[in-house]
Amino acid sequence: MTTRRTPVIFIHGMWLHSTSWQGWADRFHDAGYEPLLPEWPGVPDTVTGARRLPEPQGGVGLADIAEAYTRVIRTLSAPPVLVGHCVGGFVAQHLLGEGLASAAVAIAPGRIKGVKTPAPTQAKSAFAVLRDPGNIHRSVSLSREQFRYAFANAVSEADAEALFDAWTIPSPARPLFQLALGNFTPHSPARVNTDNASRGPLLLMSGRLDHTIPDVLTRSTYKQYRHSPAVTEYQCFEDRGHSLVVDPGWPELATASLTWLGTHARPLASAR
Repeated sequence: MTTRRTPVIFIHGMWLHSTSWQGWADRFHDAGYEPLLPEWPGVPDTVTGARRLPEPQGGVGLADIAEAYTRVIRTLSAPPVLVGHCVGGFVAQHLLGEGLASAAVAIAPGRIKGVKTPAPTQAKSAFAVLRDPGNIHRSVSLSREQFRYAFANAVSEADAEALFDAWTIPSPARPLFQLALGNFTPHSPARVNTDNASRGPLLLMSGRLDHTIPDVLTRSTYKQYRHSPAVTEYQCFEDRGHSLVVDPGWPELATASLTWLGTHARPLASAR
């Protein structure tokens, strides 16, 4: 007799590798889930490989990433829980809105179509990529200084250096362009079905000190769900920046996610 576990898919954002979720995966496994860490299209299985071979992911966009995770979901025997960060947080919301998941946790999620709140720090974080339109076809990297401002402003210099060395990889720039221009693009891939009344529960998380996805954007995203009766909740971590899923404080968010899911989406415990 075997016990079924609820699958949980972790979806990373730009400039991080899927293996950066390993600590989360271990925590969720211990809590009764079956974790999966799929990669974005064109990204090698290791950080080293992704740094050595960035070209295959150049030009990959939101629809490509969402479709890759949809294919993984189609292979599962039960609807998964999704946990996503940044662009991964957008993808988690998109797939949940399409009815492909049982629940989702979207952490500092990318700006969905409809969110119009200005965020100056986000503009500064994204400028290094968006200033060159040709980047839409390329895979791009952050410098140490850019990473420090965009990701690691709320941790020590030593922690910022360690995170940069451990996890950063080149990423396709197209998703950043698509999210930034979502409100100006008909049929934008940045659209999420926020009105879906039958979707699973959603938790939106933010860091108050986040420069890349400021808390005001996450709160504005939360308001986009006001017309749906489905469970939607919001939590803010006062002293955290965009690195909140990988920096030394990540266990706090993992615990908060598990606690919330324990209330709204308990893992399977039936035998088959």
